[in-house]
Amino acid sequence: MSAPILSRRHRIRRGALAVALATCLGAALASCSDEAEPAADARLARLAQQAADTGSLGVIVRVDSGDGKPVEIARQAAWTKNDHSLAAGDRFRVGSNTKTVTATLVLQQVAQQRISLDDTVQKWLPGLVKGGERITVRMLLNHTSGLGDFLLTPQFLPSLTGQEQRTWTPQDLLVITPEQDPPTEPGMTYSYSNANYEALGLILEKATGSSLAELIEQKITKPLGMKDSFLATDAAWSAGKRHATGYEPDAKRLKALLSGTVDLPEGVGFAGPDRTGGNVDTAAIDPSWSWAAGGMVSTAQDWQRFLTALMSGRLLPEAQMKQMRTTVDAPEEGGAYGLGLMKADTPCGTVWGHTGGLPGYSSEIYTDATGTRSVAVFTSTNFGIKEKKAAATNKALVDAATCHMLGKPQPSDSPTG
Repeated sequence: MSAPILSRRHRIRRGALAVALATCLGAALASCSDEAEPAADARLARLAQQAADTGSLGVIVRVDSGDGKPVEIARQAAWTKNDHSLAAGDRFRVGSNTKTVTATLVLQQVAQQRISLDDTVQKWLPGLVKGGERITVRMLLNHTSGLGDFLLTPQFLPSLTGQEQRTWTPQDLLVITPEQDPPTEPGMTYSYSNANYEALGLILEKATGSSLAELIEQKITKPLGMKDSFLATDAAWSAGKRHATGYEPDAKRLKALLSGTVDLPEGVGFAGPDRTGGNVDTAAIDPSWSWAAGGMVSTAQDWQRFLTALMSGRLLPEAQMKQMRTTVDAPEEGGAYGLGLMKADTPCGTVWGHTGGLPGYSSEIYTDATGTRSVAVFTSTNFGIKEKKAAATNKALVDAATCHMLGKPQPSDSPTG
């Protein structure tokens, strides 16, 4: 599975299984409230249904142009309605989007001079990270630490797929984190690794004396009124609250999808009830291991509220926002990476945000440069959209939604579209 089991733009590289997982969506429910562009709203709804029917399985799209009239769309493949009727407000595992929250918390501590971006990992976590005396907090934040990822290690893979029930601590995961292959000197090269953010979570707790869950609630979700957002500590969803169902291909489909790219061990697949078309319901896989790297549950509206507050300057002083937006080249992501923040070039302009994935859940959430406009696209499978047609329809939906957010003509409506 790979860096993108938490960051969706990650793909297979160096023979590693790059996991950028999906979001589960279920019912054909659309509420397009923006009357200014009904044709564009209707086109988004058509693209969402097309994506669902050609491999995305379920899609939630929410576009907020900052005018108080967001567009909300939920579409799903017909057979998934037997499991759950998808709605735009359903809770979702947002995976690596969590990294932006973790980075925000770190930079708040930087502003208060409790943490320095030039502090070494060894200073905060003595003896825990190999080479920690040469790795800085900044390098952890922008994925230039030289650390590999634990996701594909033989010890962790059964937990990632849900085949093994085991509680992992961040310390456990850092112990099994390998070196990059080939080895890279700290500070030299971008290479996405969830281990970086496991270490940052531990540094935050040591610097503040509070748990990560407490910090998220006190500094982010409570002040912003994010009532449907929390850090998962196990596989359970909150009782009485709606949540999307996520899916992944079964072992046979997964092996076929990745044939020629990754040599999966025989029988490796996701745990969960079998569903139509060689899919597996992965909603009950425990995500708690992802913690500071990807453990949050949220909704499209809640996460857009966070990201717009961040990008408009409500959560960090100007100096720390400048640091967060200082990027390194990130070809794996198709753009650049700052401190827990992606800079992506789209057909309609540059956007800021992050992507995320966990078994059954993937997401792309962006804002414009000012934090005035935002867009969220949740998709209920990742490996399913590796197929050529599914990948194309999913990308068309994301591009159209992003252009709609930016107030630009959608790609096919452009003169060159």
